[in-house]
Amino acid sequence: MTQDELKQAVAREAIKYVVDDAWIGVGSGTTASFFIDELAKMKHRIKGAVSSSEKSTARLKGYGIEVEELNNVDNVPVYVDGADEVTKWGAMIKGGGGALTREKIVAAVARKFVCIVDASKLVPVLGKFPLPVEVIPMARSYVARELVRLGGQPAWRMGFTTDNGNLILDVSGLAIEDPGKLETTINGIAGVVTVGLFAHRGADVTLVGTDRGVETLTPIA
Repeated sequence: MTQDELKQAVAREAIKYVVDDAWIGVGSGTTASFFIDELAKMKHRIKGAVSSSEKSTARLKGYGIEVEELNNVDNVPVYVDGADEVTKWGAMIKGGGGALTREKIVAAVARKFVCIVDASKLVPVLGKFPLPVEVIPMARSYVARELVRLGGQPAWRMGFTTDNGNLILDVSGLAIEDPGKLETTINGIAGVVTVGLFAHRGADVTLVGTDRGVETLTPIA
């Protein structure tokens, strides 16, 4: 199966977690786009969606799915999104598309986080994929120096601005053995909006597309 076929398979499987007559949290990126395509087929069963990026919002609206502001929604039973890397424990690196802050907010509100990925994204240790950090523009150089102190090699994602008007530093060279601890440390640096580590609020369910079919992983207690 091609990578796109694997993504389509997990997107179809994720539909099983959609709650009828509710607002559905929808992420961003290519795998989330496949989920939106599947969601459009049963849009009459849901109230609409809460979106984590402008691109996903446009795709949802293109299908005639109502998109509501998160501030107006007090109950999001499920959030479906992809990941750049994920472990079997549900800790993730996200933000390759630059929507990490909004993704983290919607994930925090949702009662269940369903992560959908192809098998190439499942890793034993996070960090091979550069770790995105969203920063306030005036703090870019300071935050970069602090990330170097942590052992990382930050690179400014030049020419890119997040939906929030901020910048992204992509940090290479990290083997993230304790993602929760590193998430707390980086979020504590002045000028950081958020880091693309999803450990404190990781996936409740990870659907992994493989040539053998879709595997369902839940965090090991």
